[in-house]
Amino acid sequence: MAATIESQNAPMIIEHQHEQLSYTPCETRWVPCSARFVCAGINPKAKGMMQIYELRSGKMNVVDERQRPQGIKCSTFGASSFEQRSVATGDYGGGLAVWDLERLDAPTFAAPKAHGLIINAIDGIGGLGIGGGAPEIATGSRDGKVRVWDPRVQDPVVSLEPVEGQPVRDCWSVAFGNSVDNERAVVAGYDNGDVKLFDLRTNSMRWETNANNGVTCVEFDRPDIEMNKLVVTTLESKFRVFDMRTHHPDEGFAHVAVKAHKATVWLAKHLPQNRDVWMTGGGNGGFNLYTYHYPKKRFTKAMNDIPVGVVGEVELLNSRIISSQPIVTFDWSPDREGLAVLACLDQTLRVYICTKLDKF
Repeated sequence: MAATIESQNAPMIIEHQHEQLSYTPCETRWVPCSARFVCAGINPKAKGMMQIYELRSGKMNVVDERQRPQGIKCSTFGASSFEQRSVATGDYGGGLAVWDLERLDAPTFAAPKAHGLIINAIDGIGGLGIGGGAPEIATGSRDGKVRVWDPRVQDPVVSLEPVEGQPVRDCWSVAFGNSVDNERAVVAGYDNGDVKLFDLRTNSMRWETNANNGVTCVEFDRPDIEMNKLVVTTLESKFRVFDMRTHHPDEGFAHVAVKAHKATVWLAKHLPQNRDVWMTGGGNGGFNLYTYHYPKKRFTKAMNDIPVGVVGEVELLNSRIISSQPIVTFDWSPDREGLAVLACLDQTLRVYICTKLDKF
């Protein structure tokens, strides 16, 4: 169960801007080091829409807008440098593309058949660790495959595919993590509740578990450090926080399960300025703001003298319902603490400000 903070000390959640859209939004992303953000989705004719907004004089202004042949399901800035300002998108036709925001007429990289079916999830990470590493993009699809791409080459550098003869599970979420030194991992969540952690350095399965319900989102609190915490959100009003520092061969990673939203928990997004604070978006049209309290000791010794992880506590800081439809996309500004952009299935785009986050 999540504890709740006293109301007088709770962060304030304030709406800054609100705009109605003519299409269904699927993704919102802040452009790094700017007051701009991208909103992408699918229109009633099943075409993709990509709009670039800028906050100027207290208002949201559209500075560019393009239509695409396929609806856009997901996007990420993770694999681009601040100078390039390139956004990677996955579409309803299984296509992957990377776009320079200054030249949206044609992608700088395209894999029209990256997957056989819709790309549900995408995550990117820049060159980290010793020697910088390669910028990489991970994609997860309804075809059950998780693929890792280097935009400098045409074919995927890693392709994690379903075992032949086994049922193909729909991959709903992917995320990079453990990108420190020469390490790198990608975690994937599936419609049957499976969560799988792949070690990209050794090209092997490092850990797997089942969350009992379809996994809508997976996210490490920071992708560019040794694995610390992992949040897994699911259908049926639950999310789990895993302590990823201590793995037991039988018990796995210690975790705490929390009920939230009285509906599907669609997403979890960690605050860039504080890895122990995150927002969840729910199918009830609300969002919840949480913080994590570490235990005094993060591991203990089991009977066989093997370390077992000890999980901390989750505290609810504030919550608010803003729509009758699910919140399906949310992104914190990497530059301004507490500034966020989100969108709901009622075709609304909103900018919010969360205050007092520096106190947690």
